[in-house]
Amino acid sequence: MKKALVVGINDYPASPLKGCIKDASAFGSIIETNGDGSPNFDVKLVTDVATKSKLKGLIIDLFNGDSDTALLYFSGHGFINDLGGYVVTPDYKPNDEGVSMDEILTIINDSNSKIKNRVIILDCCYSGSLGSPKRTGGENAHISEGVSILTASRADESSLEINGHGVFTNLLLDALQGGASDLRGHITPGSVYAYIDQALGPWNQRPVFKTNITRFTSLRIVTPQVPIEILRKLTEYFPSAQQQFSLDPSFEDTNDVSIEHEIIEPYAKTENVAMFKHLQKLQSVGLVVPVDEQYMYYAAMNSKSCKLTALGYHYWRLVKEKRI
Repeated sequence: MKKALVVGINDYPASPLKGCIKDASAFGSIIETNGDGSPNFDVKLVTDVATKSKLKGLIIDLFNGDSDTALLYFSGHGFINDLGGYVVTPDYKPNDEGVSMDEILTIINDSNSKIKNRVIILDCCYSGSLGSPKRTGGENAHISEGVSILTASRADESSLEINGHGVFTNLLLDALQGGASDLRGHITPGSVYAYIDQALGPWNQRPVFKTNITRFTSLRIVTPQVPIEILRKLTEYFPSAQQQFSLDPSFEDTNDVSIEHEIIEPYAKTENVAMFKHLQKLQSVGLVVPVDEQYMYYAAMNSKSCKLTALGYHYWRLVKEKRI
């Protein structure tokens, strides 16, 4: 069972925001299902939470009970002072700005016996404060096993909103749509961070990723870049990781006519053409490369071969060990 609390707040009396509810709604809509439409997270979308008390109660409820994964997403204002960071609620006032990030961390850490995976995503200013309590100096992360924290910015940075949308959440949505998936279609907190990290340059706000896990949980599964049944053929086409796959013109499906008035032998063979299309698909995602030729077509027409790349060996090993 996977559940998610998704919060977006625009209605701040003195400094309203424009895109937080829209971002929260889009995030909740994406993670509710996988790419094939199958159920993913059971989402509770809450907008314009009026009070600190209400928001804190929702967070406590999220991390109560038993579940495989609990996810908290917040988009709104953030605040920091000498006591730590806060997610701000509309009832904020001096010295009581909202829910303390240190309190949120305590709630999350204390739920480790009930919830296997806990994922927290904050799109607010100073969100990098979460996970590094002020009482310990704010320099080191103090998170329980099974916790992953992804934030829009460092503890001392603002988070940008451009054209009514959070820069961070825009990238997050792209990542969850498939930009951060591996070849099997799995999207994890780590792959989402890598995607956003590469998209934001050194002069932009910097996302922060903190985790204490033994294996990543999947946030969403999309259609794989390569069908699983083709990935599993890696060990069939390459019985050993170092072995090359020999090609010849019979693998190329266009080889059924004369070239410069000469008939190329042998003609394309149906079973070879089918294998060659698989190999070309594997080549398109960096798992296979032609040997001594730039393109797979010429490797076939010139009776060369193809071989696994380093990434190809990684997936070959996963297939060999029956992990795919």
